[in-house]
Amino acid sequence: MDKDNYYHTNDTRDKIYAKRLLKLQTTRWKELLDVQAPYRWNLQRLNMGLTFEIGCGIGRNLINLNRRGVGIDHNLEAIDICRSRGLTAFVPDDFRASVFNVPESFDSILLSHVAEHMTYEENITLIEKYLYLLRLGGKLVVITPQEVGYRSDKTHVEFMNFSKLRNINESLNIQTVKQYSFPFPRLFGYLFIYNEFISVGRK
Repeated sequence: MDKDNYYHTNDTRDKIYAKRLLKLQTTRWKELLDVQAPYRWNLQRLNMGLTFEIGCGIGRNLINLNRRGVGIDHNLEAIDICRSRGLTAFVPDDFRASVFNVPESFDSILLSHVAEHMTYEENITLIEKYLYLLRLGGKLVVITPQEVGYRSDKTHVEFMNFSKLRNINESLNIQTVKQYSFPFPRLFGYLFIYNEFISVGRK
């Protein structure tokens, strides 16, 4: 089996999916150029405090947040990779039994490149399930890919733009504080695979 086929799967729970993320994120040229620098800066300038990340994958954002967070993911291999990197991460059932499962104990909840893997309705259900962890006045930050990025992954289910993210906030009684395109203006979403929608809400 060739490498490209080995790392291809349409199931985000699959061990192969986690290995693909690790391969993509730890490519030597990306590490040498520190391609995460602008995205790390963007997260850190949001002053998210102690963060609960839903769908943490192999821990890229937990690292970018200076390890000030707890992550959950349904991919067992991804959680093992997180822990091997010294991060605090759980599968959902284990998180519920952990000492971190305390109401209103997190300053922020983060979903980064997770919402597009579900339908609009499934997003509301998922976030609502964990909203009790967010303190009053805390932030809900949702990051999704724009057009080219959305089309680049066959595991994506529904395109989540500013209006849909704002409507999700409204359904959860979350005030939308700001929305912006990053790292480039909105037009680049049709050209640059890593351009993102950033939505910041407040509980």
